[in-house]
Amino acid sequence: MSEKRIGIAELDTVTPPDSIKTIGLGSCVGIVLYDHVKKIGGMAHIMLPESNIHISDGIKVAKFADTAIPYLYKKLLAKGATAKNIYAKIAGGAEMFTVLGQNTGLRVGPRNVEMTKKILKDLNIPLVAESVGGSCGRTIEFFPESGVLKVRMVTKGDEEI
Repeated sequence: MSEKRIGIAELDTVTPPDSIKTIGLGSCVGIVLYDHVKKIGGMAHIMLPESNIHISDGIKVAKFADTAIPYLYKKLLAKGATAKNIYAKIAGGAEMFTVLGQNTGLRVGPRNVEMTKKILKDLNIPLVAESVGGSCGRTIEFFPESGVLKVRMVTKGDEEI
């Protein structure tokens, strides 16, 4: 078994016995799309809600929710996943940008979560679990053999969703 790692604005797919992990989810959102029958999964580390430009303009597709999720979905289908068997789990989206305890109004984390949920709804992908919001960072690791997403939070310890 090996552990794949993705960084900010990256995505990849995974099958058993491997796992896939990303660190540094503050306001970013980590999303897992998973075909629970064929055990084909993928993870993206989304930095911002929307690109406002076309993929052909040379953007890094995994950086934005509105481009990363459809791209990851198509990548899973190309690897043999079945659309009706794919569901999603998300983590992150914390409100990290505060100044002296006051919200700056940027709402990057909450906006990332909102856009992620909108894109999932547009693609008819059920969201079955989430660990979002708050003000602490997260690390996530996905295990396609079991479908478990392990979420490690700095202040709260580990949970499995």
